[in-house]
Amino acid sequence: MELDEKLCSLSERIKQLKENIKTEEATKQSLIMPFFQSLGYDVFNPLEFVPEFTADVGIKKGEKVDYAILKDNEPIILIEAKPCSDDLSKHDSQLFRYFGTTKARFAILTNGIIYKFFSDLDQPNVMDKKPFYILDMENLSEQSITYVEKFIKANLDIDNILNTASDLKYLNLTKIAFKELMENPSDEFIRLLLNTGIYDGVKNQKVIDKFKPIAKRAMNQFVNEKLSTKFKETLTSSENEKDDSIEEIKEENKIVTTIDELNSYAIVKSILRKEVEPQRIVYKDTESYFGILLDNNIRKWILRINLNSRNKHIIIPSEDKKKIRYDIETIDDIYNYENEIIEALKRYM
Repeated sequence: MELDEKLCSLSERIKQLKENIKTEEATKQSLIMPFFQSLGYDVFNPLEFVPEFTADVGIKKGEKVDYAILKDNEPIILIEAKPCSDDLSKHDSQLFRYFGTTKARFAILTNGIIYKFFSDLDQPNVMDKKPFYILDMENLSEQSITYVEKFIKANLDIDNILNTASDLKYLNLTKIAFKELMENPSDEFIRLLLNTGIYDGVKNQKVIDKFKPIAKRAMNQFVNEKLSTKFKETLTSSENEKDDSIEEIKEENKIVTTIDELNSYAIVKSILRKEVEPQRIVYKDTESYFGILLDNNIRKWILRINLNSRNKHIIIPSEDKKKIRYDIETIDDIYNYENEIIEALKRYM
């Protein structure tokens, strides 16, 4: 299975199990260890994935971090685990203490759902106060999976990750700064705007105070107008696909993605591997069928699979958008319709 399939499967597992996971140990076994297994680490090999790694702090001996990932017998990633019900913001300082006692360049604080990635971008061997990336396993995206791929054991390149980490950190900080400026424009920001030619008079405090609410309204109106334009474009392009959109609406708590459905997804990806990048092929589970999409776009559906009824079948769109049904006995029969599946994909390329 590809990483995106593994993480999507784990994401569904989290949604199903989290209410029944009450302890840190259960979180480790059910959520955290499977996450690192999906990245290619042998979590049962203490030469690679060390539980209860010693990270003594000063004169305080016996301090241990939950896990350490080793490379050439040296820790490169420290992992501190908490119960899935815990608020991680309460635990940053604990990991901060451990980080400076090792040669690790990365630290991960997780409750099995949220993964906060830290490094020492600001000062060598001192963990940054803010994470450079936060992964939410319940809200995976193509972008988040692409970033997590950098931590796959076979791909691990510390320098490359550090360069990306620096970009991510400052990108997120810039977004936070923009948000703050939109909500509470500073005097300096207002002066900068006025100096672009908006106002030629004296920029005293009275003028700045006058322009603050104007600037705030202007920024919010600009964002709203951009969103409105995008919404109208989406609404217009969706008119011809209204029936498909309605079918995609689902009640999340009634849907259980099965192993056979995930395996059928893997089969379709293997069929289309030579035609398109695998990460562009995604699945969407609904109450009535298991759909395979291009670019996570419901208007670009390639295949619909129904394994829940007595009459197992797949549906492939024809060139004129009619739904052609093919009965199957097992998911392996999907291979019999390789040409039809490829043709369906090519119509969107």
